[in-house]
Amino acid sequence: MSKKYVILTTVFGSLEAEILKGMFEANDIPVFLSGESAGKAIGLGVGPLAEVDLLIPEENLSQAQKMLENYYRGSNS
Repeated sequence: MSKKYVILTTVFGSLEAEILKGMFEANDIPVFLSGESAGKAIGLGVGPLAEVDLLIPEENLSQAQKMLENYYRGSNS
């Protein structure tokens, strides 16, 4: 049975997306990035073409939301 993936958040630019992806993967939460190719190809870091969706398994949503809140607050707990 395959996992259902949901959008956790949308960020602008591949740099932040890659940082968040690394954080989640370091905590055993798989992540797929969607939509980053247009921004990379054109070299955009802002606006709709730079949007990157972070998709995670639905079963990890609660844990990932808490981690994301802590990330934006600058907290480790």
